Amino acid sequence: MTDTRSPTNTPSVADRTQPVAIGGAVIAVHFLGDRAAFVLAEEAALIAGRDGKTDRIALSDGGILASASDGMRLVTGDDEGKVTEIDGTGATRILFADPKRKWIDHVALGPDGATAWSAGKVVSVSGAKGEIKSLELNSTAGGLAFLPKGFRLAIAHYNGASLWFPNAQAKPEVLEWKGSHLGVTASPDGRFLVTTMQEPMLHGWRLVDGKHMRMSGYAARVRSMNWTADGAFLATSGSDQLILWPFSGKDGPMGKQPTMLAPHARRLAMVACHPKQPVVAAGYEDGLLLLVRLDDGAEVLAHASDLDTPVTALAWSGDGRQLAFACEDRVAGVVDLS
Repeated sequence: MTDTRSPTNTPSVADRTQPVAIGGAVIAVHFLGDRAAFVLAEEAALIAGRDGKTDRIALSDGGILASASDGMRLVTGDDEGKVTEIDGTGATRILFADPKRKWIDHVALGPDGATAWSAGKVVSVSGAKGEIKSLELNSTAGGLAFLPKGFRLAIAHYNGASLWFPNAQAKPEVLEWKGSHLGVTASPDGRFLVTTMQEPMLHGWRLVDGKHMRMSGYAARVRSMNWTADGAFLATSGSDQLILWPFSGKDGPMGKQPTMLAPHARRLAMVACHPKQPVVAAGYEDGLLLLVRLDDGAEVLAHASDLDTPVTALAWSGDGRQLAFACEDRVAGVVDLS
């Protein structure tokens, strides 16, 4: 595929970027209010303000494996068995410390201060009062996500996904589909559940009746997915273009083709949907970062790299006025779109 983009034919906002000196590999980036929080692969997070100043927040003596944020707090899991929270002021507290120091593989944030995490086959949830409830699975948890309605947790695992009400005595509802499910997300309206798989495909269920949805055709495993602000589309990586599956109708993507935008010579690595507008930030394996407007496919250049290294992290601020990114070459920044 020939890429015809150039600084002369693609509008650019790259000059609005405030560089951030991160000094290490970044596994994720989130926002705490209007400050970008770059979660490093080792030991700490860097909190970057709009004035360009950064604060280093110590989180672990080892590797950080997972993170999640709701815009007001950020939670990480590490290879020492700790679940650590950072609040909007930058203060930290340990929510959980595994006595056997088992790796915390995944974390998720839910309503009213709820936090979920997994260590191998054991999934735990801490509610607003701090009481911890745990569930042991038959296989290792592949991903966690709270559903938008009620206190309910979705868990991806081998041969499907489970829906667990931590406050109920009933066993979790199991949604079956053979294979290794490695990530999970629920639609904003709570009608659909979608998992990423070891194979280059997604699988989904319509929760009202368990109807299956198989979304295939990818060149590589899908490692990044995110819902548009209105929940009409699920944006995904895994191809050499932005793939958007339609979920606005009662049947979701069943019997429908995805919308495909922003084709490129290299694969898409990360996606992040604007919190208010029909725009997706698309980061590719060569460091290219585009803002893609869904209405007409228009593209705006946000970052380009000569080092040929992938975008590893993307996040929008809650008001949509800032976009934070990081690349594997330790280049990171915050694009001011206000």
